[in-house]
Amino acid sequence: MAKLIEVNSKQDILPEYRNTAISLLLEYHNLNKTFCNYNQAQILIGMCMDNRKNLWIPENFAFVIRSGGANLFFHEFQVSYAIGVGGVRSIALIGHNNCEMVKLDDRKADFISGMVRNAGWKEENAQSHFENLSPFFEIGNTVEFLLSEVDRLRKRYPKVKVAPLFFDVDSGKMSQIVPD
Repeated sequence: MAKLIEVNSKQDILPEYRNTAISLLLEYHNLNKTFCNYNQAQILIGMCMDNRKNLWIPENFAFVIRSGGANLFFHEFQVSYAIGVGGVRSIALIGHNNCEMVKLDDRKADFISGMVRNAGWKEENAQSHFENLSPFFEIGNTVEFLLSEVDRLRKRYPKVKVAPLFFDVDSGKMSQIVPD
């Protein structure tokens, strides 16, 4: 089990993130640090596509990839581009509470009926679509998924600092995730 460490002051930021773009992200978002001007991105932020999350960051500060559950597996070229061409040296992977990529099967009927109603699909096509693709996007436990995805990214990009963060949609604040 992992623990969440809140960021209510600069001293709360974990030592491995201090003096990095990850620290700046937490300072901007949680601590209302005065925005600086940026000519190029300092960090890549991978976060869920959920519409309840907005980050408080300056213009040009970050590349942002939004994907269900903050799953970057199918966005690896974009991650590599941000590192190779964009020059970022830090990645923040941000998950959140009440993520709908957890227990996708609970929403199967809603998914199918919504595709029929909203997209004009036939029910059997919507069902097949869900059954064929949902296993790639089910994340299980949000925190455990983030830790495994961070581990995967750290192995793939060993010179890049990768941080797992947790966004509370109720408070709008981010916490750091530390595995036990």
